[in-house]
Amino acid sequence: MLVDLHAHTTASDGSLSPSELLERARAHGIEMLSITDHDTLAAYDALEQTGLTGLRLIPGIEFSGRWRNAEVHILGLNIDTGNSLLKETVARQKQARVVRAEIISTKLRRLGIAHSLAEIQESAGTKILGRPHFARYLAEKGHCRTVAAAFRKYLGPGKPGNDCSMWAPMSELISSIHAAGGKAVLAHPMKYGFTRRRMNELISEFTADGGEGIEVISGSQSPEVTLMLSRICAQYGLEASCGSDFHMPDQPWSDLGRIKGPPASCLPVWHNWQVGQQI
Repeated sequence: MLVDLHAHTTASDGSLSPSELLERARAHGIEMLSITDHDTLAAYDALEQTGLTGLRLIPGIEFSGRWRNAEVHILGLNIDTGNSLLKETVARQKQARVVRAEIISTKLRRLGIAHSLAEIQESAGTKILGRPHFARYLAEKGHCRTVAAAFRKYLGPGKPGNDCSMWAPMSELISSIHAAGGKAVLAHPMKYGFTRRRMNELISEFTADGGEGIEVISGSQSPEVTLMLSRICAQYGLEASCGSDFHMPDQPWSDLGRIKGPPASCLPVWHNWQVGQQI
């Protein structure tokens, strides 16, 4: 069974609408999919009957959270999107994104980069405003050669535009996911740039806070990374998830249908799910 439990739409920073994402997932043979937009459930509000069959949709979200002095991402999978506590958390995260945009804008001005926050917000439209919108703006205005360069210089880990002080603590997000009946999964553990020791500290605290799983596979990665993360699953008694982290079709390393499921030695996060909309 082809499973992808991490994908984005135009509701956050993806390039496909929710219905277009479902069509692409179906065309690429996905049998179980979760739309996990950043800090929003808007994609699920936008979905209507698509007429597609054979695709099981698992409600999900990707929360931006704070662990110590670092930003980490927590997936909430198989959640009740109508849960009141979850909706309150989503509303706070939306406001936190407004605060973060103002912080990034202030820091860029201090670095001598002239820009219009209103123009960046307008370019985001109804999407959740995020660092990719700043990165595209910086590239378009000639402050950086590319979007990737904008992240390397201004917006990536340890850079001025990567402030995480406004995010909810990791433990609070896990509690909100549990209140909505879902499982909390640590997204893409290798993408935070942590040392092995620091990553183990993160996963230890994540487990102590009630987290159930980690992404053993996140987009294209080496077999060595998959093996290491599967061993971490066993070490901490965690379940394994997998996702492409799909954003747009022209990024083949994270396209739908390319990743395989977790190794047979891992317990998949979906092993005891009894719900999910068949569409």
